[in-house]
Amino acid sequence: MLTLHAADLLIADPGTDPVPDGAVAVDGDTIAAIGPYEEVAAAFPQARVRRWRGVLTPGLRQPAAGALLRGAYHPDPREYADLGERPLTGERLASLPMDETRWSGSIRRGLQQMLRHGTTALAGPFPDPLTATAVTRSGLRVLPAGTPGEADLDPLRHTPLADAVASPLTVGARADFAVFDVPDVAALEAAGAATCVATVLAGRLVHRRR
Repeated sequence: MLTLHAADLLIADPGTDPVPDGAVAVDGDTIAAIGPYEEVAAAFPQARVRRWRGVLTPGLRQPAAGALLRGAYHPDPREYADLGERPLTGERLASLPMDETRWSGSIRRGLQQMLRHGTTALAGPFPDPLTATAVTRSGLRVLPAGTPGEADLDPLRHTPLADAVASPLTVGARADFAVFDVPDVAALEAAGAATCVATVLAGRLVHRRR
């Protein structure tokens, strides 16, 4: 089914001018059109429309995925009262009795947290079979490793949007993008990726803030 994702501001490529009231048309897992909403809607009059408040950008790349998935424990919500909600590292991680089942749940929750931060691609590789299997099942793209930087679920914490996106949005490319509840790029870089309200991965809406 064709779907139009419309937003107050579309940034298909951080190196180009943003498009006010822009839209991305998605056909299956592929981008079919990009541009002003009126033009895209006229080209696909039968498409379902999802309208988002904020800025639609390419999906983000998580450069420290390995450290976040295997070097941190992401607590189960049932453990929040005892462990808190933040990932546990260092001595706190070392104090936990970890087995394969617990690691598997942590990795899965870590991937979910990344999707909630607009991430659509991870810096690999993942030699650990447990992590590699979970990443494959998630549908997140795996890109060559770069400079990992500080491990943080927010790819925008120390990096501008232009350097944090996985790849620009282009017609014919895989439909990976995110929407953030901010008015512009400056506000997004100031507030960070926790403002993500929706993440689309290969055309599928995999995260939507309630």
